[in-house]
Amino acid sequence: MAQKKKSIKKSAKKQAKKPLESLSQTHGKEEKFQPTTLDQVWGESGNTKYGTTDVNDYVRKLENLNTTDLQTHAHTMGFVPIDDRVTLIKKLVGEFKKHISSFSKPTHPASPPAELSDAAKKTLSEGR
Repeated sequence: MAQKKKSIKKSAKKQAKKPLESLSQTHGKEEKFQPTTLDQVWGESGNTKYGTTDVNDYVRKLENLNTTDLQTHAHTMGFVPIDDRVTLIKKLVGEFKKHISSFSKPTHPASPPAELSDAAKKTLSEGR
């Protein structure tokens, strides 16, 4: 009977690859933000309403609250407190992200798209 070939272990190859979470990407654009409200002109940075501008800090804060305190916080933020913790935390985090995004309006508008090719224009016109 013929001997079976030994399989080559692939664990060495897997160890050489970096996980995607550890990689970072930069775009090289200068990020200056323009104030959008009068409070921002006077120096408001977004910390007063929630106590932080970092999403992870806010989520940790919400997870450390007991249910009663979480419902009280939701009521303070203008939500009807519900019994489902997960849904309530999702709503609060979504509102937090909206609040933070209002403090980050770029000063320069997005550059206009490049001229489209005829094939792309034809494809886009099919949806009319």
